[in-house]
Amino acid sequence: MRLLLSVLITASFVVGCATTKMGGTQAGRIPIEDFFKNPEVRSFSISPNGEYLAYLKPFKSRMNVFVQKVGEGNSVKRLTNQTDRDIAGFFWKENSTIIFVRDFGGDENFHLFRVGVDGTGERDLTPFKETRARVIDDLDKIDSEHMIISMNKRDKKVFDAYRLNIKTGELKMIAQNPGNYSGWLTDHNGKLRVATVTDGVNTSIFYRDKEGQKFKNLITTNFKTSLSPLFFTFDNKRLYMSSNMKRDKSAIVVFDPKTKKETSVLYKRDDVDVTSLDYSKKRKVLTHASFVTWKRELNFFDNETKAIYEDLRSKLPGFEVVLGSSDTAETTHIVRTYSDKSQGAYYLYNSSTKVLSPLGELSPWLDTKKMAAMKPIQYKSRDGLMINGYLTLPNGMENAKKLPTVVLPHGGPWARDVWGYRPDIQFLANRGYAVLQMNFRGSTGYGRKFWEASFKKWGKEMQNDITDGVNYLVEQGVADKDRVGIYGGSYGGYAVLAGLAFTPDVYACGVDYVGVSNIFTLMETIPPYWEQYREMFYEMVGHPKNDKALLTEVSPVFHADKITAPLMVVQGAKDPRVKKSESDQIVEALKKRGIDVPYIVKDNEGHGFRNEENKMEMYSKMEEFFGKHLL
Repeated sequence: MRLLLSVLITASFVVGCATTKMGGTQAGRIPIEDFFKNPEVRSFSISPNGEYLAYLKPFKSRMNVFVQKVGEGNSVKRLTNQTDRDIAGFFWKENSTIIFVRDFGGDENFHLFRVGVDGTGERDLTPFKETRARVIDDLDKIDSEHMIISMNKRDKKVFDAYRLNIKTGELKMIAQNPGNYSGWLTDHNGKLRVATVTDGVNTSIFYRDKEGQKFKNLITTNFKTSLSPLFFTFDNKRLYMSSNMKRDKSAIVVFDPKTKKETSVLYKRDDVDVTSLDYSKKRKVLTHASFVTWKRELNFFDNETKAIYEDLRSKLPGFEVVLGSSDTAETTHIVRTYSDKSQGAYYLYNSSTKVLSPLGELSPWLDTKKMAAMKPIQYKSRDGLMINGYLTLPNGMENAKKLPTVVLPHGGPWARDVWGYRPDIQFLANRGYAVLQMNFRGSTGYGRKFWEASFKKWGKEMQNDITDGVNYLVEQGVADKDRVGIYGGSYGGYAVLAGLAFTPDVYACGVDYVGVSNIFTLMETIPPYWEQYREMFYEMVGHPKNDKALLTEVSPVFHADKITAPLMVVQGAKDPRVKKSESDQIVEALKKRGIDVPYIVKDNEGHGFRNEENKMEMYSKMEEFFGKHLL
């Protein structure tokens, strides 16, 4: 993450001559709708017998499930009729049924629905109010009528395990959560044999040899030690896990339940965590581990899989390649491509004949030649940590100096930014802004020490990492120090408010998108199914009583008097994680000082906008806002 370009072009030319008041060159200005309208198609999946394709496509501005026979574009049939909310996802159940998932206005209470490939028999399989369903095991190739799911139907705080009949809707509880189980895992025969248990600070792996037996504790660790079961070995006797036990970076290991120890390390790296492992269901071999440096990378264990990727990469140069679903024979595969300049496309690939057939592009109306490159960068924090990030400069202005800049800290905060296409970044770059992303301390993927460095550091060292990124770009001559804005969602929205309140001289303006303003009220309103993690949140963020002074110091709402830069706030009324009250508080505090705060609230949205008309409105107003204060 090492690249910055620095050939001088004067700022007066960049801003005064080459841009309009709203930013972006007249000739290269792309309509806002082109960035934020729904994809033309996405999420292709092939049926187990290889005869049908299912995918998501817009119907009345909402993403719905469509199906067609392979190679027969005139056989397209729409299976769902959602007009209020996009289908969140779907998968095949045998060859005759699609299972799809949706919530209600952004409340994140996801229900499971079924519908036949002929469009008949649609049914809500989990029709319970304020209940969230999750799939534990779809029992693919094991049981054509059932799935194993978890729901918080009985107790909103915890998830019990059920066997669900997809034809009748019959539910049978197969494991009741005693109150501290946080996850479940089946073996390759669909038997429920592992449970993850937490008291909020300590995490345990519970195990049983057979269904019907009691779960027994295999190992208990503090939550800082990650030991995550991925799946069973093919003989169902041991477990593949991602683990950072006695190491800083998570590695893929084999764990033996009989000895309660790691027996071997399958794959590890010194620079980043490795947390993902894949396998062939048909051949019962491990195929590859995936990890992220500045891009997604793969380490192959299987020559057949490696050969497929090598062939695809030769046929699709310039794009990252991801293998999606396959038929049961594992000869016909869905292939997805993407890059920093393109949402990519879907293909059908036959690994026997090596024939690659296009299925559709996500956004064919966008010209990749007009998109901006996302480049990796690195800079040192003031206390010596290496911070990795990405810099996107406007297309054709890669050598410009003193650009208007938008800083974009990610949400989570225990997540990370990755290289790839993002419509909001391309939109901002097209309007003439440099865009800076950074994986500040606490970002995942860089090991335990880097993650733990964020504990109780909201608004402090975590915020310093963001500020240090701004200072770095100013020192490099890329950013105009007087024209730096900040925009982010969730924790990124908190970082916007913290940046304006705690470093008022750094930013000319900010856009807070479903961000936290008051950590006390955030803790009071966490969703019930997060309750078991409360003690962990207290240790990572701060305790409302024991750390009252700290949380008061770093909650922006108590420092609204220090905010002098213009602020725009965006909120979904049904957000279950960052309640509307978080945005109401900061808006009210600023209005009491006579400051007008543009405030967008949508009653049919939750933690982030999904409906395209709401996204259009949000980014249109953001364009006006940044244009007014940064150009």
